[in-house]
Amino acid sequence: MTWLIVGLIALLWSADRFVSSASVLAGHWGMPPLLIGMIVVGFGTSAPEMTVSVLSTLQGNSGLALGNAYGSNITNIALILGITALISPIQVQSEIVKKELPLLLAVTSVAAWQLFDGRISRLEALVLLGLFCGLLVWNLIQSRRVPTDALIADVDDSMGKQTLAPRACYVWLPLSLVILVLSSRLVVFGAVDLAQWFGLSDLIIGLTVVAIGTSLPELASTLVAARRGEQELALGNVIGSNLFNTLVVIGLAGSVMPLDVPPEVVQRDLPVMLGLTVLLLIFGIGRKGIGRINRLEGAALLAIFVGYTAVLIQW
Repeated sequence: MTWLIVGLIALLWSADRFVSSASVLAGHWGMPPLLIGMIVVGFGTSAPEMTVSVLSTLQGNSGLALGNAYGSNITNIALILGITALISPIQVQSEIVKKELPLLLAVTSVAAWQLFDGRISRLEALVLLGLFCGLLVWNLIQSRRVPTDALIADVDDSMGKQTLAPRACYVWLPLSLVILVLSSRLVVFGAVDLAQWFGLSDLIIGLTVVAIGTSLPELASTLVAARRGEQELALGNVIGSNLFNTLVVIGLAGSVMPLDVPPEVVQRDLPVMLGLTVLLLIFGIGRKGIGRINRLEGAALLAIFVGYTAVLIQW
């Protein structure tokens, strides 16, 4: 347990430092700010899931890789948005968010279809990565068409907070990458050790402890957005993170090594993730195209998370 906690702390710190350094250097080298911003928002909050899932796959713990990615998706919607809506109702007015909600459901459905045969092959993983590349291009095109959208403001805000000097980034970038990899190894080692200690599967540990731990960046950024009265941006962060987890995290892990899918993922975890995505779409669209996740709906999301976690423990 100690190694898991130490690994998570180092993982979250190094992921933040790595992305900050990379974004500053990319801007220094002339990369388009909009593209940098999208990578910062997506990669910055999903780097922990990505490194943990890839390393756990290399060590033969595909259950941990799948549990980490899909558990983070469930945590993002049920726990993080539930807490945010309880703090302040979330208004859904952004045109991009309205389009991304159906897109998230479509991507989740593709992931569900891939899981049903009990295995994610390298080809299927490459399909996920290809979809992410297409999504990135689509977002860039849409962002140029809607330059005043709230999500674009979030990108600009993220870019504006980078204060590291380019010279320092040449040191921090490789150093934080090394710490990111080493801390991910600690998380995988600690999670497997914890699973063995309590007699649980690595899938259960991935869906609970590791998923919640690696979702801390999303929780932090979402709570900050809620406190600043930018609840819609909090929803955008969660949608972007879930897209990244489903396409990139699983895509990279599966391209490294085909993933064996435990039956309980299809029977238990997939319906919850798919159901929460549908519920989020219903809340987000609302009436007349303007949705609102109120406190009652936030409480319902939290209740689902508590109930799901209780089922995992007793499974």
